[in-house]
Amino acid sequence: MLLAILLPFLSFIFRGKILTGIICFLLQITILGWIPAAIWAALSLSNSRAEKRNNKLIKAIRENGN
Repeated sequence: MLLAILLPFLSFIFRGKILTGIICFLLQITILGWIPAAIWAALSLSNSRAEKRNNKLIKAIRENGN
């Protein structure tokens, strides 16, 4: 999460979203754009973690249901 706030574009690149990382970097170049880029990266990271958690729960439910 610290990486998403300090260097938002790297957060996207490390997660394999190269194009999104480049777009975020272009936004981050401006001082005013740094805050929205950091918020975007932090929310994206949070959503990604939640999606992984939900997929894991769905998989566990399907395995126990059969």
